[in-house]
Amino acid sequence: MINTESLFKNKKLNPKQIIAYGFTKRKDDYIYSSELINGQLKMTVIITKTGKVSAEIKDILSGEAYIIHQVSALHGGFVGKVREEYDRILNDIAKKCFESDIFKSEYSKQVIQYIREKYHNEPEFLWTKFPNNAIFRRQDSAKWYAALLILQKQKLGLKEDGIIEIIDLRIKPENMDSFIDNKKYFPGYHMNKKHWFTICLDGSVPAEEIFRYIDISYTLAVK
Repeated sequence: MINTESLFKNKKLNPKQIIAYGFTKRKDDYIYSSELINGQLKMTVIITKTGKVSAEIKDILSGEAYIIHQVSALHGGFVGKVREEYDRILNDIAKKCFESDIFKSEYSKQVIQYIREKYHNEPEFLWTKFPNNAIFRRQDSAKWYAALLILQKQKLGLKEDGIIEIIDLRIKPENMDSFIDNKKYFPGYHMNKKHWFTICLDGSVPAEEIFRYIDISYTLAVK
């Protein structure tokens, strides 16, 4: 059975989507109900204004709480179907009513919004081992044109401690040597250093300049 805390970790509530999904607002909370197992049970999902999610199931005839699905040692056809429907609904809510909120830098958020509005692409989180890394790809060629990563500053060659959010972008190989200065522009981290470079999303490069390089990278990500 799904752990709601893990499922909704690093996700941000989208109020517009949640209303469109069928939630109703009650004071500061959002409430959604759905029948399970052909109307035998009723599942209610509650989301607070801070995005905390909880869910409960009740027997429709008796009105009593149904908690058997929470007991991992119990198995059987009926409880298995309850868990399956319970997980399906929560997964669907996470997908349709929440957005990724891993990247905290204001520049990262501007990048995501710029790409969303101009290219209609969303960040894709491809690696279970690296859940904080995301890529953007063209819809026509399926090739990547940007990657957002979170890493230790020292891995980029910076002398200070702490973590930093970066973006990897494509560049023409013939422009690489004259472009990289290891101050604002670095060799592509975890990428082919002949074709990719890195910008720190910490204000060292203005947002408008980053957007221009995103556009260039997008044009280079062709078949």
